Amino acid sequence: MGYAATLLSRLPPALGGDNGLRALLEILEPYLPPEQIHRLSRAYHFGADAHAGQTRKTGEPYITHPVSVAQELARMHLDVEAIIAALLHDVVEDTDVSLEDLEEAFGAEVATIVDGVSKLDQIQFRSRAEAQAESFSKMMLAMIEDIRVILVKLADRLHNMRTLGFLRRERQVAIARETLDIYAPIANRLGMNRIKVELEDLGMRYLYPYRYKVLEKALKRSKGNQRQMVKKITDELQATLSDEGIGAEIIGREKHLYSIYKKMSE
Repeated sequence: MGYAATLLSRLPPALGGDNGLRALLEILEPYLPPEQIHRLSRAYHFGADAHAGQTRKTGEPYITHPVSVAQELARMHLDVEAIIAALLHDVVEDTDVSLEDLEEAFGAEVATIVDGVSKLDQIQFRSRAEAQAESFSKMMLAMIEDIRVILVKLADRLHNMRTLGFLRRERQVAIARETLDIYAPIANRLGMNRIKVELEDLGMRYLYPYRYKVLEKALKRSKGNQRQMVKKITDELQATLSDEGIGAEIIGREKHLYSIYKKMSE
């Protein structure tokens, strides 16, 4: 039995099985040593206690959100300080825990990341044009100190977008527009294509719901033909390169919904 499994077996069932803790530890176990997993487990309990009684709009305990954010970072194999900061990224803003409390419990590095995420949340723009013009430079300033601040924020926004359907329509529109204008472009600049694509498609889904449904339906109808076409072109190009003695790997992909929408809008 691995260390994470042993640790989970010692927890009460509600903690061992709920809120994604088990999944998080299973992701972390292959690359983090036992002492770091133990430290991270302590951070989970710290966050769960701090957020006790708080719930998401989904009706779930609030701790499900930071655990989901931590899972995203764990899939990137980030270090233990980043994962702990993800678990605790909302405690200073949303609970009685102070930044000093956080530093005392988990160190200055974790506290600095959490503080950076909180400061990003406080950035306000007077207009959409201003957000598009200035957001990336402001994010870059945060990245100079610690890029993990941006990574936590992107994972935070991704999980919030996945649960956006539980908010009022006006909030959905505002958050979706901000995601398309600010966060998806930053993910793109950082080379985080999977996150960028999901942010864009979710942003479109809530900002332009009718257009999203029409395109989604059309894409499903043509998906089989698209795959065959991509495979045919890929195979032909691969064969041509091989005939010329050029070693290469050809990879084809289908455009995602928001990318198709942008092409149609140009």
